[in-house]
Amino acid sequence: MGDDIRVELGSVALNGASPKKVAYFYDSDIGNYAYVTGHPMKPHRIRLAHSLIMQYNLYQKMEIYRAKPATRGEMTQFHTDDYIDFLQKVTPDNMDSFMREQGKYNVGDDCPVFDGLFEFCGISAGGSMEGAARLNRQKCDIAINWAGGLHHAKKCEASGFCYVNDIVLGILELLRFKKRVLYIDIDVHHGDGVEEAFYTTDRVMTVSFHKYGEYFPGTGELRDTGIGQGKNYAVNFPLRDGITDVSYRSIFQPVIENVMKYFQPEAVVLQCGGDSLSGDRLGCFNLSMDGHANCVNFVKSFNLPTLVLGGGGYTMRNVARTWAFETGVLVGQDMERTLPYNEYYEYYAPDFELNVRSSNMENSNSREYLEKITSAVIDNLRQTGPAPSVQLQDVPRKPFGGMTDEEEAELDDLDEDENKDVRMTEHRWDKQVEHEGEFEASDDDEMARAHGATRQNGNKRTFTDYRKGEMEIDGSDTPRAKTANGTPAEETAEDAHDVNDDTIEDISAPDQPEKDHREKETDKPDELAKDTEKSNVDGDGDVGMADSAPVEETTTIKKEEVEPETTAEPAPLGEKPTQDEPSNEEAPDSATKTTTSEPKATEEAADKSTEASKEKSKSEQPDDAMEVDTEKEKPEEPKEKSKSPTNE
Repeated sequence: MGDDIRVELGSVALNGASPKKVAYFYDSDIGNYAYVTGHPMKPHRIRLAHSLIMQYNLYQKMEIYRAKPATRGEMTQFHTDDYIDFLQKVTPDNMDSFMREQGKYNVGDDCPVFDGLFEFCGISAGGSMEGAARLNRQKCDIAINWAGGLHHAKKCEASGFCYVNDIVLGILELLRFKKRVLYIDIDVHHGDGVEEAFYTTDRVMTVSFHKYGEYFPGTGELRDTGIGQGKNYAVNFPLRDGITDVSYRSIFQPVIENVMKYFQPEAVVLQCGGDSLSGDRLGCFNLSMDGHANCVNFVKSFNLPTLVLGGGGYTMRNVARTWAFETGVLVGQDMERTLPYNEYYEYYAPDFELNVRSSNMENSNSREYLEKITSAVIDNLRQTGPAPSVQLQDVPRKPFGGMTDEEEAELDDLDEDENKDVRMTEHRWDKQVEHEGEFEASDDDEMARAHGATRQNGNKRTFTDYRKGEMEIDGSDTPRAKTANGTPAEETAEDAHDVNDDTIEDISAPDQPEKDHREKETDKPDELAKDTEKSNVDGDGDVGMADSAPVEETTTIKKEEVEPETTAEPAPLGEKPTQDEPSNEEAPDSATKTTTSEPKATEEAADKSTEASKEKSKSEQPDDAMEVDTEKEKPEEPKEKSKSPTNE
């Protein structure tokens, strides 16, 4: 029989009435709230369901919204002011000072105080009220808010893990435009909070299928049918443990058909509590996912404006799968039974299927018992008489929840005024339907493009560090540049200097004999031109670059600010040594050896630096960056100079 239900469900969902315009409400913050450690109610289940909905690409067939959280004033359309004020003030840190209020409002054990309690209630109620408002304005045919459905909350009391009754607030919004509203509850627990709110009116009919008898909340007897004008407008169908898909369908469809016949509602609110599923942590029914979704599909077939809400459900993986599947039923899309990979994939082990199977639990609901209750319920419906109506009256333009068309337009204008440099305002971005991979990294790029940010395409640029003679591509290391003679270019003191520092180190004075040697070689223009052709290395040691500044600027001595550099400057690149002088290639090596072997080299270099600076201040530097001072004396012993140029 389970297969028959599945076949029937698929054929009706895909081949039934015309496609519906579906509005889906979800706030990503809802999964961040947690009651207390060990509490069975876990808002994280809504995030799991949303993940499956996105991975199945159901968002392509519906509009996704993030509703504005319900305000204190909107909540007090049903709840008392002092109760809402208490929820707004109490926190885990100050709850000890509200002990009397906690007892008065039944906040403590089943309904604990947790961080963000009021914000959590605002998100839940805001989605239901906004969904009802969009149904009133005919902006959609079906509105979905899986964060809603908290049906136990009373006017001035929390109950059954529920604090604010979003269902009542949504129905009150629908009643502004609709004469009659039908409420259907398939949670395993009785919807006592909603029934109590409309127990005396004939404009709202409440129908609840629930477990009855020594079970929370202990209400919902067959004889509880309403009082006053609401007599026979409260329908309760008490059930026993272990009801199956076939038994549930045998009572649900005839009861709802007669309700539609006698009550003739103009809108429907359907609470889809997942604790009536088989294997629920707190439930005692034996419904499969297909049996549960069959109720949703049957209500959809009446083609009435429908507000679909969540509710109970304490086995998260089963609740998420069922609500995702029922979302597919509402948008008319077939779904593969093999789950697509998502960030919560491990929750659905070991089968990883879109399915909740019935167990071998015994069904305590006999056929005779179900037929007897069904007959009694239909008899009560016949006594309702003609469909109730209301007198024509002016409807306030201001809705209890949501926004009017004028308010939405005003909000768009306000966003554009405050964010003139943003193409997509926050309000418009929330209303946009994503087309591909919501959970992929490309979303950041799409969001950036929507706000006007661009990124250049093509190959990445190559950066060359001319100070070190190294080429860097994307931060990777590359071989060091070599001189014209094939030897690696050593790092000089100027290279190690911070280019952003105004202080320029004294790197020329200790090496004055070395510069005298350079002066002699620069007097030969023919050899210099020949060497220039061999190596494209200039006087700064840069490869392929012109000098950025004259030598006189880069060799200015500031003895008051810095100490002379002990590291020897390498010989000029690309120049040939004379016959009576040693090769310049040996100078850096010998200088390095002398520096490391003689610890007193620094002190001697400082003395020589002072003398050299005095001599240099008397001479003028030439304009050509390749020329050096020619008035300095030539060292008598080039051998010693080559060994330790810093000591000359």
